[in-house]
Amino acid sequence: MKTVDLQPETTISYAALLEKIEILRSTLRWAQSLDRPQINKLLNQCTTLREEVLRLSHTERFVKASASTPRNLSVAQRRHALLERDFQFEGVFGDSPKLIESLEIAEKAARTDLPVLIDGESGTGKELMAKVIHANGNRAERPYITVNCGAIPENLLESELFGHKRGAFTGASADRAGKFEAANGGTIFLDEIGELPLIGQVKLLRVLQSNEIQRVGSDQVISVDARIVAATNKNLLEMCKAGAFREDLYYRLSIIHLTLPALRERRDEIALLIEYLANEAAARLQRQPVKLSRRLTSFLDAYDYPGNIRELRNIIFRISCLAADTADIEHLPENVRSRVPERAVQAEPDAAATSLLDAKRKASDEAERIYLQECLAKANFSVTNLARNIGMNRSHVQTLLKKHGLNARRTAAKAPIHGAASGASSTTAT
Repeated sequence: MKTVDLQPETTISYAALLEKIEILRSTLRWAQSLDRPQINKLLNQCTTLREEVLRLSHTERFVKASASTPRNLSVAQRRHALLERDFQFEGVFGDSPKLIESLEIAEKAARTDLPVLIDGESGTGKELMAKVIHANGNRAERPYITVNCGAIPENLLESELFGHKRGAFTGASADRAGKFEAANGGTIFLDEIGELPLIGQVKLLRVLQSNEIQRVGSDQVISVDARIVAATNKNLLEMCKAGAFREDLYYRLSIIHLTLPALRERRDEIALLIEYLANEAAARLQRQPVKLSRRLTSFLDAYDYPGNIRELRNIIFRISCLAADTADIEHLPENVRSRVPERAVQAEPDAAATSLLDAKRKASDEAERIYLQECLAKANFSVTNLARNIGMNRSHVQTLLKKHGLNARRTAAKAPIHGAASGASSTTAT
């Protein structure tokens, strides 16, 4: 039996997709027998349909995102609007105006295939932002390949990026695909692009211009379709003036340009990040989230974090590992501890104050557990609905549920029915 060709259309609509699905159904309904090549062809057509449905879904989300956000909305309202649009973001973010603006740019850029340049200090989350752009775009189901431009020796750069043919140089014992071929159809993240030597910049510019590569030692031209997201902690414009970075490459890469603010410019997020990272560390170390003494909390709130979020994460994981129940100044890394004011080191909270603090924390934890349990029931035991209803990221909500031993599926199974009292609801450990 002959299978029908489903040609891709430039304009996608639900009606067109339904028509293609009916063609496939008809093919399968009237088939007397199918050989393996015909089965493979039908499977490929099903895959194409799935990708078109995903692309259409992303298009609708992009239309919502592209509608200009009214400037009379508060930053908190703009943040909530991002979450309402099912914006994919692994982690947490607060109400920093600079960060919200960067996230809004990332959301709009994600739907396109335009190159994106992300800059910011080391540790501000540039790689996370690259993953956000990939996850919210049309290529989310395709490969995501990371390249650290500063870690590749100059003599191996071309082979690493574009691959090589067997015998192209000493040690090339077999044909090898490069990073760009591996990222074909998906996204390639070029981290520390400012470390790329000039010869590598020339070759990268050629890829951007022609979407073609050549393996080392080969004359064959290979077409590649990889969306480029680059990141740097350097000032590339200053490097262009100094002749260390090609100006034409800079303007090719920075069609969409966004800057991530340093953590010291987002102090309202520090407490939120500490809670999130403490829960993450607890899950990794299989322990209860570490508590922080008053003086440690005060210090972390005021600290400048030259290493930004990466440094804060290292601190929280360290104290979660070293502290028994409550972490204090003594559990900080030595280089950070040396920055603690002398009066803070000498000041010891009295037992009554510490006991009251513990009592407040326990009460707060219990209130949080009850709140999550009730909201989970109202959200029909859907983590996605729960996250949307309370204005949090799905990953953060999952961390909180795990912290309190709440599991949406198991809780739903034990939920009261027919108007039974809410007190009958049960929680189980994950």
